[in-house]
Amino acid sequence: MAIRLNHTIVHALDAEDSARFLADLLGLAPPRPFGPFIVVELANGVSLDFLSAARDEIIVEHYAFLVEEDEFDAIFRRIQEQGLPYWADPGKHHPNWINRHDGGRGVYWNDPNGHMLEIITRPYGSGE
Repeated sequence: MAIRLNHTIVHALDAEDSARFLADLLGLAPPRPFGPFIVVELANGVSLDFLSAARDEIIVEHYAFLVEEDEFDAIFRRIQEQGLPYWADPGKHHPNWINRHDGGRGVYWNDPNGHMLEIITRPYGSGE
């Protein structure tokens, strides 16, 4: 069997709110509970399992999502409608811009916990 990522745990100050934020923004099915987790299912069989932190501190992580062009448009529109700050780069040097790496488009923004989220339409290193 090929080795594939199945799930990862996303630490959050409020697992339900954080999972709902992501699912709504990405246009995914509503999150579902599983044990202590609130699970967001992605189309490729991978899930993000949100877990409320035991303390008020979490380690900030980065999560990137490969999306189709029309999905990018819909997600980016929701980012703008919610007035979320966004950047073309993870260092936040280019606010209110999207990147055009490899002939695609990409944008970064933060979730309520400070996790750096990203959508891209082409995998980095795959094209122009």
